[in-house]
Amino acid sequence: MRRDSLFYQLFAQLPQTLFDLLGINPPQGYRFDSVELKQTAFRIDGVFLPPDPSGTVYFCEVQFQRDTTFYERFFAEIFLYLRLYRQTFSDWQAVVIYPHRQAEQVSFEPYDVLVKSDRLRRVYLNELGSPAELPLSLALMQLMVVPEAEMPRVARLLAQRSQTERAPNLEAIIELITTIVLYKFTKLSREEVLRMLGFTTEELKRTRFYQEVYAEAQEEGLQRGLRQGLQQGLQQGLQQGEVLVVLRQLRRRFGDLPTSLEERIRQLPPHQIEALAEALLDFATLEDLRGWLRNLG
Repeated sequence: MRRDSLFYQLFAQLPQTLFDLLGINPPQGYRFDSVELKQTAFRIDGVFLPPDPSGTVYFCEVQFQRDTTFYERFFAEIFLYLRLYRQTFSDWQAVVIYPHRQAEQVSFEPYDVLVKSDRLRRVYLNELGSPAELPLSLALMQLMVVPEAEMPRVARLLAQRSQTERAPNLEAIIELITTIVLYKFTKLSREEVLRMLGFTTEELKRTRFYQEVYAEAQEEGLQRGLRQGLQQGLQQGLQQGEVLVVLRQLRRRFGDLPTSLEERIRQLPPHQIEALAEALLDFATLEDLRGWLRNLG
């Protein structure tokens, strides 16, 4: 996944983010879109469409790599859009988001008048301020550029803020935070990221990710029980759902498990399976798993 696609996911879920960045309060009803300009090879990834033709259309681009012809392309796309869709707006504004000033194009000629005008707002994420003090939407943008060593702490902070501030679209925000962290830490599973963000087992079970994985595993367990044709088999099938979730997480970390270990786990009672789901995040090797099982007695 490209980093700029994370920004466009954020805009799609929370269009207000752009206006928080600009420090303005627009009319309600703005819609985020990505526009293919007909009969050209141009595509504008971020367009904020006004609710009525008397409003302002906003063009937004995320630029993380220096491109010596970026402004030539950007303004060409904008002016073609203005020609094609003039009846849908009364004014326009452009925004470019950079991680830092060093990523920006060095020479602006012959577009320096536009670049330095009020028509264009250039934003440098590393200059916005502390994630703890920014509006939540802007702090999410900063999360994408914080150093790897700082990301777990900042991600936990934003996850906590999203809940204590009762943010709208809470599930979408948690999903965005999780996706951003997964982008940086590719070896972690989604469940491991959610636990890193500070979710308890019960909170984790309420997330869409856990419900989808658990439902899949539960369905597999149900099918086993139904095939047995007995009520006892059905109950075992339901319990097997939780076992399968744990086994899948262990396989993600260590690959295929020895048959003896897998059978030992399948025999654990429900309360020990839940304890194992908590403990497995601290296992570095299969020997840690064996030691944990031995300590059960």
